[in-house]
Amino acid sequence: MPKLKTKSSAKKRFKISATGKVMRAQAGKRHGMIKRTNSQIRKLRGTTAMSKQDAKIVKSYMPYSLRG
Repeated sequence: MPKLKTKSSAKKRFKISATGKVMRAQAGKRHGMIKRTNSQIRKLRGTTAMSKQDAKIVKSYMPYSLRG
């Protein structure tokens, strides 16, 4: 069987945690920061885990990643 290719966009945007959760950047920090309060901006730092349904789709894009 031929090897499956990983989607390049997925490997750049997502990481799989040690427990198998798909981690992604927080949404809502690309533009329009003037509208947001400082506390909103602070809360959007770092990464967050994806929902179970969305994580299943992303994992299908990365066939050889570690699946917890």
